[in-house]
Amino acid sequence: MASKQDYYEILGVRRKSSADEIRKAYRRLARKHHPDLNPGDKAAEDKFKKLQEAYDVLSDDNKRQMYDQFGVYSEQGFPGAGAGGPHPGSSGFGFGGFDFSDVLGGSGASSEGGFRDLFSQFFSRGRQQQAAKPERGSDLEYALNIDFWQSIKGTQVRLTIHRQEACAACGGSGSSGGGTSICPQCNGSGNVTQMAGAMRFSLACPRCGGGGKLRNVCLACHGEGRLPQAETVEVRIPPGTRTGSRLRVGGKGSAGTLGAPAGDLYITVRVDEHPFFHRDGDDVHIQVPITVSEACLGAKIEVPTVDGRALLKVPQSTHTGQKFRLREKGIFNARTGTRGDQIVEAVIQPPRAQDERTRELLRELASLHPEDPRADIWKQV
Repeated sequence: MASKQDYYEILGVRRKSSADEIRKAYRRLARKHHPDLNPGDKAAEDKFKKLQEAYDVLSDDNKRQMYDQFGVYSEQGFPGAGAGGPHPGSSGFGFGGFDFSDVLGGSGASSEGGFRDLFSQFFSRGRQQQAAKPERGSDLEYALNIDFWQSIKGTQVRLTIHRQEACAACGGSGSSGGGTSICPQCNGSGNVTQMAGAMRFSLACPRCGGGGKLRNVCLACHGEGRLPQAETVEVRIPPGTRTGSRLRVGGKGSAGTLGAPAGDLYITVRVDEHPFFHRDGDDVHIQVPITVSEACLGAKIEVPTVDGRALLKVPQSTHTGQKFRLREKGIFNARTGTRGDQIVEAVIQPPRAQDERTRELLRELASLHPEDPRADIWKQV
């Protein structure tokens, strides 16, 4: 039996939320807590697993119906009594506290189990009929690491993914194409009779699902209609891509059932840090060392940009930490059609006083400028 959890609370949606709202909430949270974007974070990994479990149930109409009514979902069918009570907002229907021994000729506990088995078959019938309907394939989520220059200039990458592809042998139908045969268990009626004490129930045939006929199952995919397959996909990374960007490749998710369309492939990008350039939105920041003479006297120096070298005018009396802006030397934003700036921070590099001549010049400089650079600090203390 699955553990009892509030799947709506996990996904942060209302109980009456539409399938589209649930799907959007899952994608947003899955991207936030994806293990590839949170390496070593056990809490994020556990949260991601809970999100997957919640979405697996709430994205399926029949699973969601069972969960809404009984507060849990189980592949074994009808939860019955002992499932921990009804979920808030459910009908609270169950057989706990009732004694059917007079009807079924047994103890109350065994009778309850008999009714649970019978209702499990009703729910199983619903699931079998639903499974025969075409369903869109599931979406795939992948994480991709690229370097700084690939994110700035854009690139084309080859990504190997693992997806469910439509079976080539049966065309995704799950049938070998040899027609159908009469179900031997129900003799083609689609129903079987089951006795529970003095009560007689007509249930959907568990072998054919109530259809009365059995299809000839495809030997290649064993009736699933899909097979796992590795595929190499060409993905275009547009210029200006940043960490957290989510790219969509339509139709490259898992194949749908019975000819339904395939899901999509979603790629979450992570950009590696550069040793010198640091991105802040569409702006690029860099620290550039300058000499004492350049800082004092002013100079024109060359600085690196994402486009190559650019000329920067350093004014007289420049101090460490002073910043200069190079207009439109940052990163191009395709959405706004504009380009950011490059921010250059000056870092004064003092000379190495390893010879007497240098030390003599520095002492002479000190005598010419005896003022205390820390005077303003002492005034505030």
